Amino acid sequence: MIAVVAILVIGAALFLFSRQTTTPSSPAEVSQAPNTQTTTDTEVSESPPPGFQGKVLAGDLPYVFDFVKSDYDQALKSDNLIVLYFYANWCPICREEIPKFYEAFNEMSKDSNKYVKVIGFRVNYNDSDTDDDEKTLAREYGIAYQHTKVFIKNGQRVLKSPESWDKDRYLSEINKAL
Repeated sequence: MIAVVAILVIGAALFLFSRQTTTPSSPAEVSQAPNTQTTTDTEVSESPPPGFQGKVLAGDLPYVFDFVKSDYDQALKSDNLIVLYFYANWCPICREEIPKFYEAFNEMSKDSNKYVKVIGFRVNYNDSDTDDDEKTLAREYGIAYQHTKVFIKNGQRVLKSPESWDKDRYLSEINKAL
């Protein structure tokens, strides 16, 4: 019994230590869109386009927003392809992959006429930043792992993938879904 308690205490201490020493990946790690500006070394800030409230994390039409339910609801009413990336700030795969997600949107911004019907959201999943709306969205799409991608078109899920992707895979999958 004492051994079990000791293991639990050590495990909890290691968990808390790892959360304090882990910093989330930021869009500042990737090349930024022309109209974004760094406000700190880990935060990119831009006024969202009209009708949206979330922080723009990448892109300049199409955009990647930090998830805000009202923005997501507005996107669902459109005929846009919605790309959701379920992200956890403690996840090493997410921290490696999220810059590739941003890079893909930044590249698509160079040909915005082709990608005008795409909108991305970084959705916090199972981390210290996750809110109730994000938990509900994860349940709705049956998300079991952070770093899962979900594509929604005309209100229907058209893709769900927990695999790691590079920038080219994002661009390929988005082009297929359009």
